[in-house]
Amino acid sequence: MTAIYAIVNQKGGVGKTTTAANIGAALALRHSKRVLLIDLDAQANLSAHLGYSINDPSSGLSMYDVLRYGKKIEEIIVKVSDNLHLAPASLLLSAADLELGGVIGRESLLKRALVSAASNYDFIIIDCPPSLGLLSLNGLVAASRVLMPVQSEFLALHGVRQLLDTIDSVRNAYNPALAVGGVLICLFDAKKKLANSVADTVKSYFGDLAFKTIIRTNVALAEAPAKGESIFSYSPKSRGAEDYAALADEIIERGA
Repeated sequence: MTAIYAIVNQKGGVGKTTTAANIGAALALRHSKRVLLIDLDAQANLSAHLGYSINDPSSGLSMYDVLRYGKKIEEIIVKVSDNLHLAPASLLLSAADLELGGVIGRESLLKRALVSAASNYDFIIIDCPPSLGLLSLNGLVAASRVLMPVQSEFLALHGVRQLLDTIDSVRNAYNPALAVGGVLICLFDAKKKLANSVADTVKSYFGDLAFKTIIRTNVALAEAPAKGESIFSYSPKSRGAEDYAALADEIIERGA
């Protein structure tokens, strides 16, 4: 059965897109899993991270065409590597809330689009925008699990409660099978006393839901997107590669 993860946090800059790209790459490269990455963010950072330019005139269809015009998701998928595929985003997604607001069943557009494609993949990873609007709702309705990246800063914890409430609402209204697949501490700097304090708080509050793996701050993780590469092709011996490899191992150990 395909494991569908929505990577969600309404706060930007917490490592959400970096996590989507590098978990996908780790599962595909290290574990030979068939992975589809879906970019639902109008900023298209995940698409750019993997070398796909939405500004390229030769760029084809995107998730906008799937959600807005009912194109099959298979029509827009591009190959990143043998086991890693991408459904790219478009700037046009920025109008999704307005354009899709009157569509019946608008919260389930992505779920319906994945019906024909899901069996082709072991993992589908959805990079949701940094908001809790219609696009993120589509990600949560389509997903089986939610992965929440949180930055090791005090204020980052404030939004987690709101996100958990949103997950509960989606579970009650649209997707009873939705579960929290894990809380991931990102951008961790062990030299900062506050970072260690927040990490301890997250682990204490979430218990087994908190991943044992912590993503440390690493220059290579920040540089890789500029080259259009995952951390494993850009700097395979870096701390970033080590951390995301460990995270992929932990996801597999948890039974996807």
